[in-house]
Amino acid sequence: MDLKKMREKPARFVIGLMTGTSSDGVDAVLVRIKGTGPSLVMKFIAHQHLPFSQSLSARLINEHMGAKEICQLNVEVGESLAEAARAMLETAKAEEVEVDFIASHGQTVAHYPPPDNTPGGTLQIGEPAVIAERTGLPVVSDFRQRDIAAGGQGAPLVPYADWLLWRDKKEHKTLACLNLGGIANFTVVTPELDDVIAFDTGPANMAIDGAVRQLTRNEQVYDKDGQLAADGIVIDEFLEYLLSHSYFDKLPPKSTGREEFGAEVYLRDALTSRREHTTEDLVATVTMAVAKSIVEAYHRFIRPQYKVDALIIGGGGAKNRSLLSMIQKGVANVPVFTTDQYGIPHGAREAIAFAVLGNETICGTPSNVPQATGAERAVVLGKITPA
Repeated sequence: MDLKKMREKPARFVIGLMTGTSSDGVDAVLVRIKGTGPSLVMKFIAHQHLPFSQSLSARLINEHMGAKEICQLNVEVGESLAEAARAMLETAKAEEVEVDFIASHGQTVAHYPPPDNTPGGTLQIGEPAVIAERTGLPVVSDFRQRDIAAGGQGAPLVPYADWLLWRDKKEHKTLACLNLGGIANFTVVTPELDDVIAFDTGPANMAIDGAVRQLTRNEQVYDKDGQLAADGIVIDEFLEYLLSHSYFDKLPPKSTGREEFGAEVYLRDALTSRREHTTEDLVATVTMAVAKSIVEAYHRFIRPQYKVDALIIGGGGAKNRSLLSMIQKGVANVPVFTTDQYGIPHGAREAIAFAVLGNETICGTPSNVPQATGAERAVVLGKITPA
């Protein structure tokens, strides 16, 4: 693999792969990228979602994995990622373009951001060697580790890509980009990168999906279109309990994951002790807790510092009409859009972001945002597995 030759190409075609904390499958994208740094230009070509099997999804959300199971899942998820990459290679063939490399975030199985200057750690699985072997292409992966080595939390990492993709170069507007994945996170996109902030607000689909799974005994794995929540009534006492979690009061930079908001930790006992309520009411309350945690984070950490011209929402949660309606009511007077309205499918945003980050790895360009992660400096992220 000749990095110098790849860097000098007028354009690189990249497959981006993302498996989120919802553990429901792989989002794969094909994009064309020109340049690096502030001059980078991305063209979206295609997106595909490949769901995990029910068995694999269930094992990935198990919060008591042993070393053997993690090792086995590392290879199995790698095979799923490779399958998604091969699907995108077929798309590239139809588009008559040649893919240069693959960028894969991997599946997060543990994320412990360093608290109070003590060591932390993060672990993503989905073996890049398997992807490289199955596709014959170099793979950029393991993006979080270098930021942690530089004193950061290793998350959120999408702010750099958000800034490149969403900044308004002409009118110098300030946008808030909200991703509704397993975890919800904000990026405030400003004209200058040094003014960008980003942080995880707390749970999103992870909590809602977890509640639906538990309450329906896995007959349903998510609230389609937010219909259960729409048919329910919020339980005030339960809502207050859900919003009492200490994470919501932490100041940015901050990040979180399944360790704090997985269903078994955050919801299992709370739901079990409230079974006198209907499934609809319980799901409505969990959905409202997600919405309120996002809205309150916006009003506490963003609104006092920035005049936001628009809120752009992506991620799988953008399909949940009840959640979107609750958020929209909470940020009244700010226009709300989904990424689909800008030509980017809601499920593609993070896969595109890691394609962009992979491009910067190839080009040797730093791509973390220190004020978002808490890192001491900007660093080049990711590791490269040759073809």
